[in-house]
Amino acid sequence: MIRPTSEILEIMEIFNQRDPNPKCELNYTNAYTLLVAVVLSAQSTDKGVNKATEELFRIADTPQKMLSLGLEKLKTYIKTIGLYNNKAKNIIALSEELVKNHQGIVPEDRNILETLPGVGRKTANVVLNVWFNQPTLAVDTHVMRISHRLNLSDGKTPLKVEEDLLKVLPQNYVKNANHWLVLFGRYICKAQKPDCANCPLQKFCHSTDKLI
Repeated sequence: MIRPTSEILEIMEIFNQRDPNPKCELNYTNAYTLLVAVVLSAQSTDKGVNKATEELFRIADTPQKMLSLGLEKLKTYIKTIGLYNNKAKNIIALSEELVKNHQGIVPEDRNILETLPGVGRKTANVVLNVWFNQPTLAVDTHVMRISHRLNLSDGKTPLKVEEDLLKVLPQNYVKNANHWLVLFGRYICKAQKPDCANCPLQKFCHSTDKLI
């Protein structure tokens, strides 16, 4: 059962008081490097991606430079990241698409972004939120888990959870909500051993595995 609107507002206000300007933890320098970083982050940690892209983005921070680097050399930079072979192919392919059809510019349009190789709705939403400042919600495993635990959604798919959140969250908090939920799930309300002692939302949680 979705919790009352007044309680959802209170939860968002607590997040806002603690972190009024939450940031994406991936390192990037422009829309293109953000897009590449998000593609690389699938089933990988932001920390691992940042380590791999530190050198990569110094020499390939545009689609054309990435194409000049080439597939095999790209792989040498990202080989520490899971599924790097397939991700490298997608990065080269999406770079070709950007150069050929979009003047090398990352489009500010979810539908177009989702046509790029390796880019799904979640990746598109991250780019739109972080770079283009759009009030989008990228539902990953953290957002899914926290949305269920806090009774913000009972959706069974990422899309349904996204739709629920867009309905129940106060409009002025939607843009930051994605980061708040991700960071909360990453550092406090963890899947394994949630840090309930330091949770600012204790009174709202009725989870069966609550530790206090």
